[in-house]
Amino acid sequence: MTGPDPRTSLNAARRERELAALPDEVVDVLVVGLGATGAGAALEAASRGLSVAAVDAHDLAFGTSRWSSKLIHGGLRYLASGQVDVAHESAVERGVLMRRTAPHLVRALPFVLPLTPLVSRAQAAVSRSGMRAGDLLRLAARTPRSVLPGPRRLSAVETLRLAPALRPLGLRGGLLSWDGQLCDDARLVTALARTAAGHGARILTRCRAVELTGDGALVRDELTGREFTVRARAVLNAAGVWAGGLVDGVRLRPSRGTHLVLRAETLRGLSAGLHVPIPGGGARFMLVLPQGDGRVYVGLTDEPADGPIPDVPEPTEGEIGFLLDVLGSAVDVPVRRADVVGAYAGLRPLLDVGNGRDTADISRRHAVLTSRDGVVTIVGGKLTTYRRMAQDAVDAAVRARGLTAGPSRTARLPLVGAAPRARLDALDAPARLVHRYGTEAPLLTALGRDDPALLEPVLPNLPVTGAELAWAVRHEGALDAGDLLDRRTRIGLVAADRKAALPAAEALLPDAALH
Repeated sequence: MTGPDPRTSLNAARRERELAALPDEVVDVLVVGLGATGAGAALEAASRGLSVAAVDAHDLAFGTSRWSSKLIHGGLRYLASGQVDVAHESAVERGVLMRRTAPHLVRALPFVLPLTPLVSRAQAAVSRSGMRAGDLLRLAARTPRSVLPGPRRLSAVETLRLAPALRPLGLRGGLLSWDGQLCDDARLVTALARTAAGHGARILTRCRAVELTGDGALVRDELTGREFTVRARAVLNAAGVWAGGLVDGVRLRPSRGTHLVLRAETLRGLSAGLHVPIPGGGARFMLVLPQGDGRVYVGLTDEPADGPIPDVPEPTEGEIGFLLDVLGSAVDVPVRRADVVGAYAGLRPLLDVGNGRDTADISRRHAVLTSRDGVVTIVGGKLTTYRRMAQDAVDAAVRARGLTAGPSRTARLPLVGAAPRARLDALDAPARLVHRYGTEAPLLTALGRDDPALLEPVLPNLPVTGAELAWAVRHEGALDAGDLLDRRTRIGLVAADRKAALPAAEALLPDAALH
């Protein structure tokens, strides 16, 4: 076997074939937007026996879904603010991903909250109580400790062993907790889209929904400029921060979350995530997140994002400086602006409830809205709960349009590459590839039999290989170098790395693809 199940393969030829047939059909559900929620909705609907077309103006995970902290978390922050239902839902969905649907993509990550002189004993006691509450959430969600260990107190020596860059002077130890970490949020979206395709959904990138109605949409093929009508019995708007521009009456108040990208050596081999208290921020923490690929992410901010919605948000120098200042309050190594090799910002599609609160205080509950002409819009929420959001949105579309559909299956439906942990650990492939591709990892290594050069890293300082780029073109719907460098892999998060890798990416694209 040299490739995956052909039903799950996305590529330029399949896109062209399915796009040509679409104007002559009427689908049960048209999904607009192919971030985590949109791709999840396509899978939700297709796995319930509905015919599905899902379109995006750009690419899989082009918007918010590639700009997250890459965490699948149990909702402790929401518990602290009294949103018990949101916290419980997050913990349940975390367990679904880690145990059943994507155990290859999500692993347990230890977090250390260093007890520095800036953390009072009263604050430490509150944090310990919060971690115990988080462990109760894990228990209520029926996630075993073999998947997520329990919290405990660390000595100063243990704390520094996990995070050598911390300032030892005055360090009283640390608090250890565990949460879920995605290898890559954009890879989750790719797996969702391919799994949906395996159930018959048409996954069509570079197709912009120009106008929406309750029974279809005017769509423009961004590669050719051709416009055509897609007829549908139900329309689901999952366009994230752009949802309000497609349907009247949807009011959003986006907030911007910014992360820094550092080289791992800058923080002396960090092996655990860090919770660094934000001075004057109450229960808010900055996250320091080792990625296992030679990079560390530092974030995140929560600032109102007023004005027009850009395709690619840009961090501000003020936000970068703020994150460096907070990081500097905890570490013993100087981290300067020049050490920031990349930075990214994402916009959260928060529902504007008109109370004037700061975006950091707006509930992360999702909302399903149905317009007068029947378009169902899903907004709010967060990456961890994408599956439940998709289920609720499809339920609403089924009710509103009188569709006949089976029950939801997605809480137990493995994504492409998923398998029990024992089987994943036994695969004959590098652990890094197993973590990103699951049971398909041996198929990537097999590409090197015909072309050994594909098994070499694209860049000396990154583990991404040519086989991963070739696989993305053949089976993951990548159409241009941006798809390869910015979403199927994350080489593009560092501009210098992107520039150096561009020739290798372009060399693997077929002539028909975009350059």
